[in-house]
Amino acid sequence: MAKTDKKKAAPRLPKAAKPAKAKKARILPPPPHAAGIDVLDRLFAVVESRRDGDPEASHSARLLSRGVAKVAQKFGEEAVECLIEAVAGNHDALVAESADVLYHLIVLWVSSGVTATEVWTELARREGISGIAEKAARAKPAAALKFGTSKLP
Repeated sequence: MAKTDKKKAAPRLPKAAKPAKAKKARILPPPPHAAGIDVLDRLFAVVESRRDGDPEASHSARLLSRGVAKVAQKFGEEAVECLIEAVAGNHDALVAESADVLYHLIVLWVSSGVTATEVWTELARREGISGIAEKAARAKPAAALKFGTSKLP
């Protein structure tokens, strides 16, 4: 009987873990003439200037001529489209829909008599305050008392 030499395999060393691939950051050049809130202020001024404009010549004027309810409906539609793109993970479509939401929100402000300065002031007031503490400190809106409804927590 011949004895067979079976070589024992050397124990395998664990493979070095590959570093996780980092997502490529989307680095976009700054807009040629705008940054941050300035572009929203300019957009607000344009929409406001179209309040009494010709609905045949201006999309903003057309929206504003239809009244707050229609403007609010359009804003809601755009917000839903934005949410759909976010859930679907469509980055570029989400960026485009976000711009639509901001535009239609500004149209809603103009239609409702809200100024951008009022909103920026409110945001500045809330800056540095815990969201939970800020929400708890708010008074219950009169509409909620009148209609028996309230926003989700």
